[in-house]
Amino acid sequence: MVSETMTIKCPIGLHMRPAGVFANEMLKYDSDVTIVFKEKRVNAKSLLSIMAASIKYGSEITVECSGADETAALLRAEELIAAVLL
Repeated sequence: MVSETMTIKCPIGLHMRPAGVFANEMLKYDSDVTIVFKEKRVNAKSLLSIMAASIKYGSEITVECSGADETAALLRAEELIAAVLL
């Protein structure tokens, strides 16, 4: 398992559009991808789960990836968060 802690830089947080972009990108990987926010563990491949977590701008999250392509999945997650999910 690999993980990285990141800060949400998207001005609207992980809501509809950015959450959808993130979830769709994570679906491309075989690894399990989880977002840890506060005390919640969220399936990062599920738009509804991400939105339900109410992750706002400036929030600190940890992305955990576990599986055959875990490193690639984590790198892509980092890229998306750093690019403000454009």
